[in-house]
Amino acid sequence: MSFFELLKSTPKIFGVIGIILFLITVITFFFNLKIKFRLTGATIFSFLLSLFSWAFLQSYTETVKVEGAVYAPIVYDNGTNLIIAKANKGFEGISVEPTLEQISLNLKRGSRSGQKVKIKIRAIEKISEGISKPIVLGEIEKSFLMQSKTDE
Repeated sequence: MSFFELLKSTPKIFGVIGIILFLITVITFFFNLKIKFRLTGATIFSFLLSLFSWAFLQSYTETVKVEGAVYAPIVYDNGTNLIIAKANKGFEGISVEPTLEQISLNLKRGSRSGQKVKIKIRAIEKISEGISKPIVLGEIEKSFLMQSKTDE
């Protein structure tokens, strides 16, 4: 079972455990057993786990992999309209477009509502000892304007 399959099933699992514990708790209150308050806490905790795992599932998105893309760490993100990724040594020009596409697809949808974001990949060229200059290898612009799901 993969992580995402397990993640999808956890709200149901904790919900069923909570229902079973609730029934047992009702029985312990009916027979006035000493364990009734511990079971009450365990029941509430299992319902909270079910709720929190469901909330996490709603916010979880898997990373998108684009064929031909190379890992390029994001070195600058101003939070509004500019993201810069670093091209490591040996970064080939053929990988620029897929890498830009992968970075844009993996950005969180709700993070920059109503913004147009420029995503750049840059390399550092050494000019002389202690002096270097950035070279932009590629650039893409992504719009975060609110769209309906059918427009995607």
